[in-house]
Amino acid sequence: MKHFLARLIGSCLGLGFVRWAPGTVASFAGALVYLLLPVLGRPEVLIPAIVIVFFLGLWASGVMEELYGHDPSQVTVDELAGQWIALLFLPHDWFVILLGFAAFRLFDILKPEPVDSAQRLPGAWGVMVDDVLAGIYANLSVRIVLWLLPYGALAVPL
Repeated sequence: MKHFLARLIGSCLGLGFVRWAPGTVASFAGALVYLLLPVLGRPEVLIPAIVIVFFLGLWASGVMEELYGHDPSQVTVDELAGQWIALLFLPHDWFVILLGFAAFRLFDILKPEPVDSAQRLPGAWGVMVDDVLAGIYANLSVRIVLWLLPYGALAVPL
């Protein structure tokens, strides 16, 4: 039962088992859930959701590392946490969500410091923390883009 729950949670309900780009698929799913559930645009809802996903992810990715080895591609719960961090405190509309998705994937793939170093933390901490940092970088980057662009003209409320 422990392994089943860890796989279910750690793979974001099985998305980690898709053949191509499971991290991107899980990030997209996280952005889509965020888009379709406007209540997630409220920080008082999203912050606890991120905290819950992070700690469930620590447990599940630790169990999945026992099964699949160090930082297995099947673990995608870290992408969910990072994607939601990338969208935290930002306007809840399709343009911002698209920017947040693209920025998060960029930082998660390129892994600028300290994201790369965080990946080398022991066990599940390395799995989860690098995506948290990539999410923070993405969030700050989207803020800069929105500041530079005439955002009000581009925004289409949901």
